[in-house]
Amino acid sequence: MTEIPTFTGPVFTPEDAGYQQEIAGFQTAYTHRPALVAGAVHVEDVRAAVEYAARHRLPVAVQATGHGLSVAVDGGVLVTTGRMTAITIDPDGRTARVGAGVRAGALVEAAAAHGSAPLNGSSPSVGVVGYVLGGGLGLLGRQFGYAADHVRSIEIVTADGRIRTLGPADELFPAVLGTGGNFGVVTALELDLVPVTEIYGGQLVFDTPLVDEVLDTWRRWSATVPEELTSTVAVLTFPDIPPVPQPLRGRHVASIRVATTLPAARAELLVAPLRAIGDRLRDDLRVMPYTESHTVHSDPDFPHAYAATNALLADLTPEALAALRAQTAPGGPVDAVVDIRHLGGALRRGNASVGHRDAEYIVRVITDAGVGDALPEALDIVRAALAPWTIGHSLNFLYGAGGAAGPEQTAAGHPRADFDRLRALKAKYDPHNMFRGTRVIPPA
Repeated sequence: MTEIPTFTGPVFTPEDAGYQQEIAGFQTAYTHRPALVAGAVHVEDVRAAVEYAARHRLPVAVQATGHGLSVAVDGGVLVTTGRMTAITIDPDGRTARVGAGVRAGALVEAAAAHGSAPLNGSSPSVGVVGYVLGGGLGLLGRQFGYAADHVRSIEIVTADGRIRTLGPADELFPAVLGTGGNFGVVTALELDLVPVTEIYGGQLVFDTPLVDEVLDTWRRWSATVPEELTSTVAVLTFPDIPPVPQPLRGRHVASIRVATTLPAARAELLVAPLRAIGDRLRDDLRVMPYTESHTVHSDPDFPHAYAATNALLADLTPEALAALRAQTAPGGPVDAVVDIRHLGGALRRGNASVGHRDAEYIVRVITDAGVGDALPEALDIVRAALAPWTIGHSLNFLYGAGGAAGPEQTAAGHPRADFDRLRALKAKYDPHNMFRGTRVIPPA
């Protein structure tokens, strides 16, 4: 077994027992195939692994849970951070310090014990640090903004092997937030918590004959709601298999998901136009403790294979919606889960390097992974259909298909001036592009 000087965690090579288990993640279609896996236990382990990689001119990738794996690294060093699970809550300052392996569900529970909540996303098994580094589009995003805009400090190991603590005054601070691991291995974050203990939320699910009406109604309705209400609509065909509960099994449905901190009476009035669409297969809108907030989306909780693309839109026009449905409705060429999220509100405001804050909607399309690391044809079809209305895309929601990665794809995730600034910082802090297990920012 290869050794890394001063490293205290387990280290694996492809020949070692435990290697396959260590590299496995939530995403099963694309897997890092490193020459060396360093199972970090603390920040000094990460520093030692980065120093080792720098000395041997090896690329470095990072994995906590493997949910957002975008570009699989072949060779080099993979630093796994799943053992770094420390959480410290400051109830008076309403902050949390989280290690690189902390999962969202654990942070939600820890914060709830002190009457607070993090700005987490839809899945409790996602790693907090990876989620925030991608921007962090949360359940309450329109009210509070991106999670990346609520970071107090960053502990990071940069390409020179230094352990740095970054604050808002440091030039690298906003660059790290929103760029998905391009500038080093983040080992801990200090995050703001919000004074939320319960929300009004859940799902309204409508059957096939109402899907088009649901989409059009939600499109018009979402343009009228206050910032305190965040919603999405998903269109999917459930497989006709026993694990799927009746009456959803085998049906093509539209699901509107709602989350808000508004009082229940106000929320009920706001959602009344949605209920007026017609009969629901499911209607579980209710007041719930924040610890149940993961039920709003009910994301799959088991590892599986998937690929995804997305388009950021300034507006969800009837023409854009028609073009999307022409490709993804039953009988169309694309069999996919379509997830449209309402942006705007506080998501427009902040200093983190989250691109295209002027977008009002994001259309996400999730399909089977296909073959190899090429972009599945279905995703190409949808991107082409939405091109006339697309102002960019979110790098955080490009899953898999590493063969499509490159400077042009990364550039489309940021306004040009921001991308040029990030390239200059990449050249300063990672000139040899050591950290490239992501949608990489090429050094200037």
